[in-house]
Amino acid sequence: MAKASMAVWTLFLFSIIFSLQSNSQEQEDTPITRFQQYLRINTAHPNPNYTAPVSFLINQAKSIGLTAKTFEFVSGKPVLLLTWLGSNPNLPSILFNSHLDSVPAESDKWIHPPFSAHRTIDGRIYARGAQDDKCIGVQYLEAIRNLKSSGFVPLRTVHISYVPEEEIGGVDGMMKFAASSEFRDLNLGFAMDEGQANPGDEFRVFYADRTPWHLVIRAVGIPGHGAKLYDNSAMENLMKSVELIGKFRETQFDFVKAGKSANSEVISVNPVYLKAGTPSTTGFVMNMQPSEAEAGYDIRLPPMSDPDVMKKRIAEEWAPSIRNMTYTINEKGKLRDHLGRPMMTPTNESNPWWSIFKHAVEATGGKLAKPEILPSTTDSRFFRFFGIPVLGFSPMTNTPILLHEHNEFLKDTVFMKGIEVYESVIAALSSFEGVSDQVI
Repeated sequence: MAKASMAVWTLFLFSIIFSLQSNSQEQEDTPITRFQQYLRINTAHPNPNYTAPVSFLINQAKSIGLTAKTFEFVSGKPVLLLTWLGSNPNLPSILFNSHLDSVPAESDKWIHPPFSAHRTIDGRIYARGAQDDKCIGVQYLEAIRNLKSSGFVPLRTVHISYVPEEEIGGVDGMMKFAASSEFRDLNLGFAMDEGQANPGDEFRVFYADRTPWHLVIRAVGIPGHGAKLYDNSAMENLMKSVELIGKFRETQFDFVKAGKSANSEVISVNPVYLKAGTPSTTGFVMNMQPSEAEAGYDIRLPPMSDPDVMKKRIAEEWAPSIRNMTYTINEKGKLRDHLGRPMMTPTNESNPWWSIFKHAVEATGGKLAKPEILPSTTDSRFFRFFGIPVLGFSPMTNTPILLHEHNEFLKDTVFMKGIEVYESVIAALSSFEGVSDQVI
């Protein structure tokens, strides 16, 4: 009994010591605690708090001598721009972007509350936005803090932007900012935006996004008894289309399964809903064929796709009017820039920014994976539309991809390594004396 009591007492003492150490760590002013402070601000949709993070970031900017401006292209949705003036401000500037908002979190599904930024004994920091993408928003600042402390002075002006609404399309955020005179006045030469984690030991980098289309197909036909065989009924016609679309999806997926294309290099077509039938108090009327049927699809097109070919396929094969079908396409972005070119940033020697970035990452002991097309979309597409080269990059290796998932976390050591990487990247990019051939 005495031994058991001693064991309990020892565990109790250890818990008190660990608690005191944790409280002490929380009270320190370090890159980690500043990251935790930012994560604790709830910027999740549908009601993101934008006032608090902007205030926090402005205070951080002032502490390291950056100037701050806010713009509101839509009331209540601020764009924050921080600036570190270069010694030659006539050269095109560099911009590092991140977004203020995050997706919702189901608190009851998390190990730790999603806005607690709880740090475990093994260094995991749990919070919504830890990977997507409040990490880079703080890493930019911490990297500049270290560079300024070392006496480094950039040749080119460096900007950091924090924008709202990215998680719901960026229409009231970066899209309006990128189309503004304030944006044009930045005279950007190159920009960086968010990327994704990698469970492996290489840093992922993205040179393009896929463009989403939301396709809705509708079929109409004669309603009638469930026992009767009708020609061109609404459900029959819709199911023909579902079968054709499924076959197209298979052909695209075959390239991926055969290893000939990455997932993000093919056109993905995924059904998201089916709507048909005559409702009843117990479900649906089973002996009645409906006069209308509808299906919705999420389509993602890589930048090398031909949008005209895709539209022709939809009009002639998937939803032809001769089968009493109609369709709508909601294009959630563009595949071509303002000069008609595919929206891709070169990742070869033709792009001097790529070489500088690559060497800067390697200088920290890091290695870049093969450049990718992002399967989804980011605010990068608004830069690329105007011909500005952009790379998507979030320096997270040996980290599971948890954006939008329960229990999103980032390890403290991974976060700190990211600061080191950005120190090298910001110093290298802002010191580039040459010119690039981007057209704006």
